[in-house]
Amino acid sequence: MFNTDCLIVGAGYSGLVAAERLANKYGLRSIIVERRSHIGGNAHDEYDDHGVLVHTYGPHYFRTNAERIKDYLSLFTEWHPVDYKILSYTEGKYWKFPINLNTFEQLIGRDSSTEEMEAWLAEKRIPIESPSNSEEVIISQVGWELYEKFFKGYTIKQWHRSPKELDASVCGRIPIRTNRDDRYLRETFQALPKAGYSRMFQRMLAACGDYVRLLLNTDYREVMSQISYRHLIYTGPIDTFFDDCYGTLPYRSLRFERESFDAEQLERRIEISGREGFWQPAMQVNYPNDEKFTRIVEIKHATGQKTSNSTIVREYPDNFGPGKEPYYPVPAPDASALYQKYQERTEALTDVSFIGRLATYRYYNMDQVVGMALMTADKIGPKLQTGNS
Repeated sequence: MFNTDCLIVGAGYSGLVAAERLANKYGLRSIIVERRSHIGGNAHDEYDDHGVLVHTYGPHYFRTNAERIKDYLSLFTEWHPVDYKILSYTEGKYWKFPINLNTFEQLIGRDSSTEEMEAWLAEKRIPIESPSNSEEVIISQVGWELYEKFFKGYTIKQWHRSPKELDASVCGRIPIRTNRDDRYLRETFQALPKAGYSRMFQRMLAACGDYVRLLLNTDYREVMSQISYRHLIYTGPIDTFFDDCYGTLPYRSLRFERESFDAEQLERRIEISGREGFWQPAMQVNYPNDEKFTRIVEIKHATGQKTSNSTIVREYPDNFGPGKEPYYPVPAPDASALYQKYQERTEALTDVSFIGRLATYRYYNMDQVVGMALMTADKIGPKLQTGNS
């Protein structure tokens, strides 16, 4: 029998941050149980067979406006600053994206100004005072033409639902600008861990010393009877925790297809990529309409890795089912209503904390998950400390 203060299910952002704070701020011990063979959850990165650092489970673009989140993670990593740039490929050409003044000039085929673009948008917008879904939030900003060119097809592929069925927050996350700011994200701090996410997580775990025991390749249900603990932190799917008693929550899964290129192959792509050593002209290229995949990511644009070869990853949305990973909670009214039933059951569990995307069924960014884990540690840490005294 193992004795510990806290049993943590999942060694992703949520579990590792909570374990580190409980250890180093409160002197509490944890056992982390992870069903995968590695730490870091979906933010895990690795070097592929060609020596290129890739994000194993899709691109993770770290950004935040919270100094305390940046300062905390900086304990375990240096940073490589990045202005995340993406393009959208449709109608046979690469478009600047998110929509900005450069995109508008591509559309009209000549130089323009912020004033002209704003006037054009004013004519195209569909007046909707309070957009209630993702279709309404975009057409109320840019009208039907740009919605159908860049948003509709991509959203249907990604979520297997019409944008009309999805919360306004889904497409509302993407900025619309009338200046030349073509950065993908709004946050003031945008960067990647300089040595990669996995190295950052390894340092975080190492900082815990003997206060944390890690069990990889382990289903927590198989070992719970062997562990005596006082508090449980759960970061997996909330419906699984309750044995799907109200039914399975809808998730979207993903399939990744990697392809690597040597220097000679990349040399033949220079006219397209615009840079030696790259396959495509941006870190991420969206394919909203014609292809089955939603995007191609060449993360080397963002990591700054110096290699003569490169690797791209095509990302195919997939239905969630047996043997597939639940990547995205579906932000839709029916899903929210089902989640609420599970959430109400958590309120009676005073010795269990649910944190992370899957456990709270929320489409959180990484910095938000870190903030949630820090808050959880500060909430339960003093109580467990008192129990130790």
